[in-house]
Amino acid sequence: MVSERGLQVLRAIVEDYVETNEPVGSKSIVDRHAFGVSAATIRNDMAQLEDEELIAAPHTSSGRVPTDKGYRVFVDHLAQVRPLTAAQRSAITAFLADPADLDDLMVRTVRVLTRLTGQVALAQYPSFARAHVTHVELVALAPNRLLVVLVTDAGGVSQRIVPLPVELDDGEVAALRAGLTALITGRSVRRGAERIDAAAADGHTESRIGAAQAALLRAVTEELAEFRQERLVMAGAATLARREHDFRGSIHPLLEAIEEQVTLLRLMSEMRVDEHGLAASIGTENAAFGLGEASIVASDYMTHGGTARVGVMGPTRMDYPSNLAAARAVARYLSRLLEEDETGR
Repeated sequence: MVSERGLQVLRAIVEDYVETNEPVGSKSIVDRHAFGVSAATIRNDMAQLEDEELIAAPHTSSGRVPTDKGYRVFVDHLAQVRPLTAAQRSAITAFLADPADLDDLMVRTVRVLTRLTGQVALAQYPSFARAHVTHVELVALAPNRLLVVLVTDAGGVSQRIVPLPVELDDGEVAALRAGLTALITGRSVRRGAERIDAAAADGHTESRIGAAQAALLRAVTEELAEFRQERLVMAGAATLARREHDFRGSIHPLLEAIEEQVTLLRLMSEMRVDEHGLAASIGTENAAFGLGEASIVASDYMTHGGTARVGVMGPTRMDYPSNLAAARAVARYLSRLLEEDETGR
């Protein structure tokens, strides 16, 4: 068992190592922190921490650095999430104000988060699988081309140009609009897709309007499927190259994960949050995802369909309290914006 002072020594080692990127010795702990005991006593505490595999010596006769297990104990028991400065809060408010649409808001979210943390920023899109279609619009761009617009109550907007096998007049376009509106408006994305599948199976494609309707329903089915897919937006990948020295091994698995996204989506979805909606997955805890060199911290934000997450990814030697605070602050502001959009709709 590690003593209470030993845990505070661990805190000092983590904080000093994150700040200096140098192994931490007992003398520097005595000099930098007011423990009121001798360097010999601190060395005994460090030996106990090493026995518990919370710190390790990277070189013979060097100071000590935190292990992944040590970072975990720090995050779970010792880290105090730091409040953001007034300037940081103002930056979030200014950067996220008046987005053009949901896509613009999500891009702004990751950009401000990477500016605040200096890490790769990640944000899950709100889940639209349980969202309801609130509006359908068909706009005739040409007699045989329609612009289809779908809107959900979770902020999802889809626009797609659909080529038709026949030319339609305004009355026929209006009839298609009315039929599609009756089919899916007010229903969940999932239920709407099911109703379209049933309508397509019962359709009469041999008639002019039937052929046009079949083409329209195929396109709408694909758009509804897009709503149901999980999506991730990221910013700050270049920070990995600048911080490559902080990784014990190659950063290529991280770059591959950024490019493919599927791994990061799974990892973000499976992270367990605490009672404050905060989560951290550290180093070797990510080995199953091929990301054993990285840590991810995240915070939940509220959406109409439930919750989604924003966070940052970087080396295990990161400022966990500050990064968690930034993720939490951005998530809270994002929740407020989405709630205001919902109530104001």
